[in-house]
Order: sequence, then structure tokens, then C-alpha cells
Amino acid sequence: MPSCPFTDITVLPKEKWKGVPIPLTTRSDSYYDVEITPLDQNGGTVSLVRKQSEKEIVHTPEEYDFPDSLYQEHWKDAEAYGIVGQNDSLLACVEVCPEEWFNRLIVTELLVDESLRRQGIGKKLMNKAKEIAIAQNRRAIILETQSCNTNAIGFYLHEGFELIGLDTCCYSNRDIARREVRINLGYFFD
Repeated sequence: MPSCPFTDITVLPKEKWKGVPIPLTTRSDSYYDVEITPLDQNGGTVSLVRKQSEKEIVHTPEEYDFPDSLYQEHWKDAEAYGIVGQNDSLLACVEVCPEEWFNRLIVTELLVDESLRRQGIGKKLMNKAKEIAIAQNRRAIILETQSCNTNAIGFYLHEGFELIGLDTCCYSNRDIARREVRINLGYFFD
């Protein structure tokens, strides 16, 4: 496993990094199957069951019409921090944005280059988000991931996040069948 010679997390200034694509590829051998019994006057149930995939699930930025990038227009007052390699290559980053109305901080982007994972960099970036939330006196940090990104879900759970919701038609009208349901996670400050 290669180690990262660049470990300092630095500010990624908006004037330099706005619009820079997030080169995030996700890979997983499992997914969370979402099963819903319809809601009626007696109630209903939602269940997430982790299952093995028949083949590796891979998602790349090229498959989406709207690839993620830093400092997108709809994230007003976003801040980004990261680790930059040689030739200004983005090796890791976290972007956060205040959600004033609800007094929460949104993690809009989190990237750790595949070659640098499992070295504590993701934890350092998430600690930066927590530090910002505390400094801004936020009541929670929220983020979204996908039911097929079990590695990310495992990381977030390990970092103290918990399930706060899901959206079964965020990306398409067939998200459950596609095994790519939006999962919302939250971290709460006492």
C-alpha cells in the first residue's frame, strides 16, 4: 500500500478550485437492499439489508451528466479543504456548506484517492468537518451517500454517523431496482 507523502490538509481556495471535478470512483462488492411495505393506516416498514452483489459495483464520474465538482453554485458559502499532490492533483478533499435554516453543516463532497485509502486521511478530513461544525455551533452534520456504496457507509458509521433517512427516487424512478438509493446520514452534537 503506497503511503501519502502529502498529509497536510490545507484550504482549497474557491478562486482556484471552483469547478474542479471530483474524480471519485466507487467500488463495492455489496449493497443495501431497500425493502418497503406500503404505508397504510396501521403503519408500514422500511428495511435495509446488506447483500452481496453478483458482480462488483463500480460508479465513475463519467457516467453522470452532472459530475461532482468543488464550489458548485447551489452550495452558497461552501468551504473546501484537502490534500494536493504534485501538479496540483486533488488527492483528497472535504467540502462543507452551512445549512443556516436548520443550523446544520452539510458535507457536500468527500474524496480520498483510491491509492490513499485506509491511511487515516478520511478520518482527518471528517475531523476537519466536525471541527468546523463545532466552531460554527452547528447542531449536526449531514451527508448523503448511496445504498451501493457500502464502503462509504461503513466509514461514516465508524465516524459516528447514523441513518436519518432515505430517498427512493432521488436519482431515477427506479433507484431501488438499480440498487442505488440515496441514504442520508447524520452526526449529532450533544
